[in-house]
Amino acid sequence: MKKAKIAIIGGTGFKNLFKETKQLRIETRYGTASPLSIGKVNAREVVFLCRHGPNHSVPPHKINYKANIYALHEIGVERIIAVNAVGAINRDFKPSDIVIPHDLVDFTKLRETTFYDNAPVTHIDVSQPYCPTIRRLLIENAQKTGLRVWDRAVLVCTEGPRFETPAEIEMFRRLGCDVVGMTGVPETVLARELEMCYAPFCFVSNMAAGVQEGLTPFEVAKISEKIMPKLEQALISAVKALPIPRDGNCPCANALKDARLK
Repeated sequence: MKKAKIAIIGGTGFKNLFKETKQLRIETRYGTASPLSIGKVNAREVVFLCRHGPNHSVPPHKINYKANIYALHEIGVERIIAVNAVGAINRDFKPSDIVIPHDLVDFTKLRETTFYDNAPVTHIDVSQPYCPTIRRLLIENAQKTGLRVWDRAVLVCTEGPRFETPAEIEMFRRLGCDVVGMTGVPETVLARELEMCYAPFCFVSNMAAGVQEGLTPFEVAKISEKIMPKLEQALISAVKALPIPRDGNCPCANALKDARLK
């Protein structure tokens, strides 16, 4: 099986990130992962996982997150950059802005959020839920594109597939959340449980409910298409800058140390 140290998880808009790719479908103990494409970015082997499947056919609450993350782990991935479209709760944020969150709030309801349902009982530390090394490189390279970049934000993840109500958005705002999305959890938790580095690269596709009057998926797609060239540019630069092997300056690689009750 072909190996890669770096993965990008995203939607259907990133098919042009690689010039030549090898397609993979991996069956794991947790089911079949979403389609994978392995190609080269700046001479580095990088795997792209299409989170929502072919033709954006899988809604966020039905994604097999455990199979996806485990498949990346099986092919040797150590670092994951996750691309997310988000709605802005913070009124200072605007559509087309780039957001690199530093923390998260989980408001999902029905998802399987751990690989460790049985002994040994495992409690991973998420004091820093996102890899600081990847975050720094995403911030630095996004700033070079000319897009407006927010280097701190709290991301709240909701169950979906519906958009949130104005009352829910107001609640999240009062809790200190800045952006809202539907795919950030449990990806980051599962990655940490397998000692993989993970950080989100978010772009604001819309103002959240109550901040603007209405919202459609077409609006989200329109903003995505508009800024895609600069998103790809920032991703390529960040991948090129990632140190290999990992430099040990993050909590990710040793997440299971002292995390288990024996």
